[in-house]
Amino acid sequence: MSSCNIWLIRHGITEHNRNGRIQGQLDVPLSDQGRRQVHELAKRLRPGMIQAIYSSDLSRAKETAEIIARAIKLEIEEFRPDLREICFGRWQGHTMAEVAELYPKEFAIWKADRTYAAPHGGESFAQMTARGWQAVQEIAASHPGQTVAVVAHGALIK
Repeated sequence: MSSCNIWLIRHGITEHNRNGRIQGQLDVPLSDQGRRQVHELAKRLRPGMIQAIYSSDLSRAKETAEIIARAIKLEIEEFRPDLREICFGRWQGHTMAEVAELYPKEFAIWKADRTYAAPHGGESFAQMTARGWQAVQEIAASHPGQTVAVVAHGALIK
């Protein structure tokens, strides 16, 4: 069986990105600047470069994937919740400075162990990584010998 080539593509910028707010799994749309970024990327792609596209089901990733798909004349295979950004629970929508002020003990624990500590109602980086890795493995197994675009989020891609 031949390997699958995966292109990990982060969604375009949002107003929350620009304002330093934690998005996590909030369904924040692309900003106008984010749409321009994605259109610039799409101009560099050609039909046939990618054989399949998958995306997180959050709107900023979905819109990014849709712009790319139109540019290269492909249908999106699937919008997958397991490709979502890390869930920051009750921290979502706040800046890190606000989180440090509102939840100082919780924030200190997380700062000391970002791999395994999770905000209240959220998930750890280890949990997100396991979820995302499983999704990418499933996608790769379905497309041997092909190049596949996976549109996701910054933390999941890192």
